[in-house]
Amino acid sequence: MAETESSRTLWRIGALVVCLVAGLMVATAQRSAEENQLQVADSTRLSDLVRSAQANADEVTAQRDSLSAQVNALQEDAARSDVGVANTLADIKTISVDAGLTEMTGPGVVVTMTDAPRGADGKYPVDASPDDLVVHQQDVQSVLNALWSGGAEAVGMQDQRIVNTSAPRCIGNTLLLHGRTYSPPYVMTAVGDVARLEAALAAEPGIRVFKQYATRFGLGYTQTAPSQITVPAYNGG
Repeated sequence: MAETESSRTLWRIGALVVCLVAGLMVATAQRSAEENQLQVADSTRLSDLVRSAQANADEVTAQRDSLSAQVNALQEDAARSDVGVANTLADIKTISVDAGLTEMTGPGVVVTMTDAPRGADGKYPVDASPDDLVVHQQDVQSVLNALWSGGAEAVGMQDQRIVNTSAPRCIGNTLLLHGRTYSPPYVMTAVGDVARLEAALAAEPGIRVFKQYATRFGLGYTQTAPSQITVPAYNGG
């Protein structure tokens, strides 16, 4: 009888322990699931905010372009009837060239940089860290600095003009420029003396380092010298 009672006691204790452990596992799993849902929800909300901000920026840009066209039309009408206005507009046009407010066309160079692609097996090189496989802000800045030091008359990136207040910023695997986001490939163009531009690119230490990573990990770097390049006018604030 004593052994039977002892066995029952042990069984009850064991059952209680199993129930406690099972309850703890269920609670832990539920908490983990809730945290994952919160992370997904936060990520979704952030993506929605970015898309909404981009849409608002595009709408404001369209309104600005429309108003700018109206102002230009009014100025042209005034210049036809007033010599003083015509002379002032001519001076403004001259200044606008230096300020990057007019489109530039001519010979130059085009540099394109891309992230490393996956291999045929769908994987990246085993000896590479994530930072080794993407174009960084300093890589983009090295190219832009070289183009300016090479005497570029006008520099553009993606579909925008680079001016002295431009500040390209890499956020994750995207680039932020003048309030707009871009994904690779990153294309930088410069109008100017091709020989000087190519010499400046070849002499830039940051570009030499990037090319080494390109050779090792498959990052993309191409450089061409078209006879005619068009760099758009700056249309920001």
